[in-house]
Amino acid sequence: MTFITGSHHVTLSVGHAQEDVDFHTKVLGLRFIKKTVLYDGSKPIYHLYYSNAGGDPSSVITTFPWAQAGVYGTRGTNQAREVLLSVPADSLDFWSKRLTAHGVENAFEDVFNERRLNFRHPSGIEYVLIEHAGDPRAGFTGGGVGAEHAIHGLHGVGIHVYDQDRMVEFGNQVFFAGGEVTEDGHRARFAVGNAQFGNWVELTGNRTDEQGTWRYGAGAYHHFAWNLDNLENQSEIRFDIEGAGYTDISELKDRTYFKSHYVRTPGGALFELAVTHNEGGWDCDESPEELGRAFMLPPQFESERESVMAQLEPIEL
Repeated sequence: MTFITGSHHVTLSVGHAQEDVDFHTKVLGLRFIKKTVLYDGSKPIYHLYYSNAGGDPSSVITTFPWAQAGVYGTRGTNQAREVLLSVPADSLDFWSKRLTAHGVENAFEDVFNERRLNFRHPSGIEYVLIEHAGDPRAGFTGGGVGAEHAIHGLHGVGIHVYDQDRMVEFGNQVFFAGGEVTEDGHRARFAVGNAQFGNWVELTGNRTDEQGTWRYGAGAYHHFAWNLDNLENQSEIRFDIEGAGYTDISELKDRTYFKSHYVRTPGGALFELAVTHNEGGWDCDESPEELGRAFMLPPQFESERESVMAQLEPIEL
């Protein structure tokens, strides 16, 4: 039986590395769990990982700081846009004050009968905090945010699309959506897989913006990853998606911490089909207590460690 257990992580193309670290750790209070580099291509670009207390699948934000390389993206339609995060009930007033104190503009909004808080990453990417009672994922308290306010993990992904129907069709026919679609004005949403939290796909009808960037580029959302639990299940789902005609799907890629396929959805957003395999996990090369302290390199860059480090901006944690 094939299935999706919920979300795994989200990956963004951001601006400079230090401002990204400061935003996620000092403003949002997340845990810094991994410093490595982009595995694709020959140009060394940081790959930075942040999470809740346990680094749970469905709690991780990863970023590629592209500004140092002078590569910038464009936010638009037919592109993933909003980073949706789950926070404890009755915590949004705290977050509004905290963001304001750090100079981050923010605004409340009511959508799908939920109170939300909207703000932006320094690179311009949209973030949304959404309150949830009973979310069991433990927030990280080492970043100066108490447990009663700390971010649980992902709520889901917000995608801007020219045609919402094509994404709903994709979800219902091949991507394990629950079948029920809720609408609120120009927005629609559905849940994917059997998770209780972190698995929402929200679609915003957008026929005014130009096509958003799909390649890497600072200021643009790159992909959203789903948790497929094990390699056999992952292979079967990839086969089913490709067999349904969605053939823009990659071969299996080994990211050390997980293995993945990538598929371009009909709404333009790139979905990753990820599995934290037996030899992987965030602590496969660092102890759980020391996550994020060392600079971890993939095999193809290890022999050039000094050269790689010299090409990257230094980061203070």
